[in-house]
Amino acid sequence: MSNDYQKALGRKIAQHRKRRGLSQREFARLVERSEAWVSQVERGVRRIDRMSVLETVADALEVPLSELAAEAPVVASAAEEAPGSSRLRLVLSRAHALRAMLSAGGEPPDVDALGRKVDHVWELTHTSRYLDLTEALEPLIPELEAAARSVPNGQRVPLFRLLNSAYQACSSALTKLGEYEAAWIAADRSITAAERADDPLLMAAGEFRLCLTFQGAGYYEQVEATAGTSCEALSRLADKGDPEAMSLFGALTLQRAVAAARRNDATAAYRNVAHARSVADRLGGDRNDYNTEFGPTNVSLHEVAVAVELGDAGVALRAAEGVDASGLSPERQGRFLIDVARAHLQRRNADRAVSTLEKAEAITPEQVRTHPLVRQALGDLLTIQDPAGPALQGLARRAGVL
Repeated sequence: MSNDYQKALGRKIAQHRKRRGLSQREFARLVERSEAWVSQVERGVRRIDRMSVLETVADALEVPLSELAAEAPVVASAAEEAPGSSRLRLVLSRAHALRAMLSAGGEPPDVDALGRKVDHVWELTHTSRYLDLTEALEPLIPELEAAARSVPNGQRVPLFRLLNSAYQACSSALTKLGEYEAAWIAADRSITAAERADDPLLMAAGEFRLCLTFQGAGYYEQVEATAGTSCEALSRLADKGDPEAMSLFGALTLQRAVAAARRNDATAAYRNVAHARSVADRLGGDRNDYNTEFGPTNVSLHEVAVAVELGDAGVALRAAEGVDASGLSPERQGRFLIDVARAHLQRRNADRAVSTLEKAEAITPEQVRTHPLVRQALGDLLTIQDPAGPALQGLARRAGVL
């Protein structure tokens, strides 16, 4: 939605709300959103980018949908395709498993060497280096598919574990690039590989990646369904103090928190954050089991993210003040700064939002330039900083928004 459309829609919503004699708080209850969300929409700072949300607003205002839709052509972003995304889709499209099953066996695979390649893939994932990750995954996934079928059944478990991890990395990258359908396929293949390895915790890790994909695609009920049932399955091991099960349980609980916040269910969101914090406190420190980076610091990062999703910018910024994310991966550090920038944006502090995004870009440039939330934030910043300053213009150009 263009800036002019966004401002016009906000003005029209405010006019109809006042015509009905509703305060922003009363209107927020009708549309099941926060008062801050209503204020931001009416000021043209926050966009409505889903037709289902616009329909809810029209119903609450008792006006035809066409009355608002005329001011809000809800369309997908026209930004260029993120680098590497089409190549990762092709990796998933090729029949690697079929070819491996029908090929004659060759030399026995070097499991240790393959393990090092998978470790390198995760180093690239945690630094959001998507082009390099694509270069690594293109030959690695067919190599692992072939290796897992070149040995007798009794020797396949370690290879399927590596295949699970590679598909998880592929899913993670595709989710960050906004390629949710392809990310879903990669996550599902990781779960299948874990099942063939007879490893329930690896399966749970795949379910965690699936939650991230649903989260990006806006399927919040599916996040709750997937994470909730996974947590139920893990609860016995987690209650017994198994640290890996606790890490997965905690990471999945944080996904439930974010999904609840995006459904505007503040009670459930903060309850899940508190539950995850209790698990992290029992663990006693930050860990990285199954590349979840779960621990007290990651819980704090998600507390900020949840507050931003709920429109509680003040809560988010106060929580962010006490966070030291330097011990986490560059990807998590950059994602944290994106949320802090979004909180500044909600406060209409464009300069702080832009400078925070610049810090995030210095840590993970590819993540900042391709993340859908960043592109939306930049579009909103261009609305409120008029004319746009050089720093904002530079960011927007590098992200393909200008």
